[in-house]
Amino acid sequence: MALAALSQPTRLEAFRTLVRHEPDGLAAGDLARLLEVPQNTLSAHLSILSRARLVSSERHSRSIIYRANLGEFRDVAVFLLRDCCDGRPEVCEPVVQTLQSCCSPKRKEQSRARSHV
Repeated sequence: MALAALSQPTRLEAFRTLVRHEPDGLAAGDLARLLEVPQNTLSAHLSILSRARLVSSERHSRSIIYRANLGEFRDVAVFLLRDCCDGRPEVCEPVVQTLQSCCSPKRKEQSRARSHV
């Protein structure tokens, strides 16, 4: 269900945007403006992402704040890696190495330090 939910371009971009706004999340209206999508259209997309458990929502006063469910995303990614590798770690090792190099905390800290110079 998660892969089907992410297969549509607007939903994928909504999820990516919510990931970039973690841990605070975004109000539905703000997300609609960022994506340049009508609010009712985005609402339908967010509903699909919610049913796939990729996003969660919480009401704050008059706004609904949406957040990416990074735990569910991790579970999907790990499932794909394990299933595709079929017990052969050498098959997935290049993927794991790529993830480590692009997502390591050191790299993020270095990027932030460079952007402040």
